[in-house]
Parts: sequence; C-alpha cells; structure tokens
Amino acid sequence: MLLELRINDLALISSLVLDFSAVPAGLIVFTGETGAGKSIILQAVHLLTGGRASASLVRSGCAQALIEASFDIGGLPEIAALLHTHGLDSDDDCILRRVVSEQGRSRFFVNDRLATARLAAALGEMLVNIAGQHDQQQLLRSSSHIDFLDGYGELLEQRAQYGQLFTQRQKILQQLNKLRGQEQDKEQRRAFLSFQLKEIRQSGLAPGEEERLITERDLLKSSTALVELVGKSHYMLHGKVREQLAVIRKNMEQAAGLDPQLKELAERVSSASFEIEDLEGCLEAYLEAMPRDQGRMDEIAARLALLRQLQRKYGATIEDVLAFAERTANELHSLDHLDQEIADLEKELAKLEAELRRQAAELSALRKQAGEKLSQAMQHELASLSFKQTLFEAAVLADESNLAATGWDKVEFLFSANPGEPLKPLTEVVSGGELSRLMLAMKCLFARQDKVETVILDEIDAGIGGEAASAVARKISELSASHQVFCITHLPQIAACGDAHFLVEKAVEDSRTRTAIRCLSWSERTAELARMLGGDNPTEQTVALAKELLEGRTRAQSS
Repeated sequence: MLLELRINDLALISSLVLDFSAVPAGLIVFTGETGAGKSIILQAVHLLTGGRASASLVRSGCAQALIEASFDIGGLPEIAALLHTHGLDSDDDCILRRVVSEQGRSRFFVNDRLATARLAAALGEMLVNIAGQHDQQQLLRSSSHIDFLDGYGELLEQRAQYGQLFTQRQKILQQLNKLRGQEQDKEQRRAFLSFQLKEIRQSGLAPGEEERLITERDLLKSSTALVELVGKSHYMLHGKVREQLAVIRKNMEQAAGLDPQLKELAERVSSASFEIEDLEGCLEAYLEAMPRDQGRMDEIAARLALLRQLQRKYGATIEDVLAFAERTANELHSLDHLDQEIADLEKELAKLEAELRRQAAELSALRKQAGEKLSQAMQHELASLSFKQTLFEAAVLADESNLAATGWDKVEFLFSANPGEPLKPLTEVVSGGELSRLMLAMKCLFARQDKVETVILDEIDAGIGGEAASAVARKISELSASHQVFCITHLPQIAACGDAHFLVEKAVEDSRTRTAIRCLSWSERTAELARMLGGDNPTEQTVALAKELLEGRTRAQSS
C-alpha cells in the first residue's frame, strides 16, 4: 500500500506531502479543474518506477526535482525477497526515491541506498498497477492483445522461454544465410584468398625485418666515412700509441721495482696497455666486417619496395600483414569445411524448430484456455458495468506456418455492444466510453489476479455519463474493497464514492504558478461535487444533489 508521497520542485509543484496511511485500503479520488495537474500522482509514481524523465520536469529555477514514496509491504513476501536479494532488507516498508537534476540526469534510491532503474521498475510492477490513457491506446492496438492475454493467463514466463529459443533460431538462420551466400561464390573466393596467402608466404616476411633493413641501408650509406674515421683511429692505436704504451709499461715496471709505492700505478699502466690492445683489435674487426658491397644497396631497396607493396595491400605493418595472412588461412580452412558447417547448422536448426513448434503448440493450447476464461470473466465484469447484452471474446487464431517471436498465434479481442450484432474486432467498433469501461473491466481482472495492492486509475471514466457512470463508480468502489485505489476523475458519481477526496488546485503566488493538493472535509466535498455537477455557480438543487450523492455513499457503506 502507498502510505505517503512527497514531491519537491516537480513541474508546477513546489512542495507537497500526501499522507494516505489513513486509507490503506479503499478509494482515494482526485478532482479539480482541467489543467490543474490532477495526473501528478500518476506522473510521480511513473517516475519512481523507472519511467523516463527529462530536465523539463524540474520546476523552473530549481536545481533538482525529488519524488519519494513509502509503501507498506507487509504480507508481500515476493517484494521482501527481491529487496533481500539486493541487500535492501527492511521490516514492513519500502521507500522509493528518485532525484532528477536540472540537466535531466536521474538517481534512484531504494530504502535510502542507491539503486538501478531496472530494480525500481521491477519493484514498481509489484507495488502498483496503473491504468491510464496509454493502456487504452494499447487496447486499441490488436498487436497488443496477445500481451494482455498472456498476462492474464500467466504465460509471460513461458513465452519468454520460447522467445529465447526463437532468438537463438534467428541467429542460426542468419549464420546459415551467410554461409549459403559464401557457398555460391566459394570457388571464386577460394582462388582469390589462395592468391593472397601465396603472395604473402612466398615473400618470407619476418617480424622486425623492415627495421633491420633500414638500419643496414643507413649503415651502407655511411660506410665510406666510417672506414675513414675508424681506420685512422686504428692506425694511430696500432702505431704510435701502442709502441709508446709498451715503453711506458716497461719503465713503470722497473720503477715499481725500485719504489714499491709505484706498484699500483704500474699495474694501472699495464691494465691500460692491455685495454688499448683490445680496442685496437675491436676496431680492426669492425673494419673487416664493414659492408662495402654497393650492390647490397640495390637488394635492400628492392626488398623494402616489396614490403611496402604488401603493406599497401594487406596492412600498415609487417605484423599486420602476417595477421592478415593468418585470417586468410583460417577463412580458407572454413571454406574447405563449408559444406560440413552448413550441414551441422541445418541439423541444429531442425532440432531447434522442432522444439519451437512443440513449445508454440503448448502455448497455443494454453492461450485458448486462457482466452475462454478471459472471455467469460470479461463478460461478467462488463455486465456489472451496464454492458448487459454485450459480447466479448478473446479469439486465438493459430497459424502453424508462421513461427514468430511470440509463437504462431494471433490474438484479437472481438466485441459487440448491441444485441443481434455480430462480434467484430474491438479496434473497429468500440467507442470512447465503451473503451474506458473495457479497460476498467480488464484492470479489475488483472488487479485481482496479480495481487498488486495499489491501483491507479487515470481518467478511466473518459467518455462516460449517465447510467454507465454510476456502474463505473460501483465497479471502482467494488475494487477498492480489496485494494487501495487512486482514481483521477471528472465524474461526481465516482468522486462521491471516495473514502478520501483530494482537490487539485492551481494558483498564482508571488508571480509564480503552483499546483497544490489538499484533502477535503465533508462540507468541502459537497461543494466540490456541486461544482463538478453544475459548474462554478451551482444552484441549490445542484448542492442538494451533491449532498445526496455523498449521503448515498455513506448509506451504502453502513449497509
């Protein structure tokens, strides 16, 4: 049950707190002038349960809008289990909060902890059942009728399992079509891929080859200067420096024999002499290994040209070209085994389709049972809504040649409002008032079945008057005996049935328009009903009729 609703800076509402704890089960009505903002309850709950939000919903000049609701979930173990799964345990209450920033960004909170929109939506489906103009438009779309029937027949979970299998089948079909397309030009594709792979493999590419060739080419370009510089250094070391060092080493050895203090210096001279001899050998080896064949330059240039050609065709680097070759080899392997792959997929598809047909047949049989049950239940509900001689049928038409995402059935609601007239598709013959009563009848059935305790009816009375209005009022009152029902209405007959009556008003304060909602006393209810019956200046007779409506509600409750 919805116990309390808080709204701050949403649309035309500055600050609002609505306490419904006094009416945990019963009918709570909202009335007011057209455009006053009566649908604020629907809009607020829609936002709390994951509905789309935009920056335009935030009151002008405010940083954010805040909507918060407290629900009593005592006796609802499914909700308690869902909260426990997400670590959001509470005693017997569930608090939903949503904050919408002026940039349009949103945050959801459940029991004061940050939550996802998906969790908020899942909780919303279990906490509140909403019937509004959107639901009526769905009822006018025959493509939506299968959703209504599957929901009523509790077949949505079974349909979801079928849908997963159907999606798997579609993926296999796409893969098969792709492979069959490849099969048509298989030989041409194989020849082309073989040419590409042969060209790359014959080139003998190696990772890092390009860098090594460039380094060798640059070295060849500098070989003349290098030979001159290194050669001179080697000549000097081999000649003057080496001869002088030999003399110095001999002298220092003799000096160390005369003065032991020179022993360390003599050793350092000897070490330096050996180091110079080693350096001379290294320079000589470098000169001998230095490439001087200018013909090698032509070989390198030709090899680099081949590498660049392959890179233009197959990849920016040698590594990319080699990766391309690996992919090409894999595709060639697949082409060689294409027939077998197609055969395997066809076998898997046949197995899937057999299972799909089995599940579709099972769904179809269950839908026909649910259709008969829904037709009878709707007939009963409509009779209590002044549709005493109407006919309603949930027709299930099976087309076994057409496997679709929901099975092979087409579901269409058929309706006849007048005796003697044949059943026709509801979307072709229903009027606005009839549609409202049909929607109410269906919502009553769903509310009893899905065990949602709070029901919101947004102008479910559109296009209704006279005897039908009284019948709708009785039906809503009947539903409120077991549910908490919020009803946004224009009809005094429905407003008079409320266990609590809230008035929605729009006023200008400090040059700003704001919407306010307040609970009416008995005398205020009489005045509001009189306004609904006769306008802003009701007559005495109108006021008397308003009192009679309220007193009639009181008598009905006491009896």
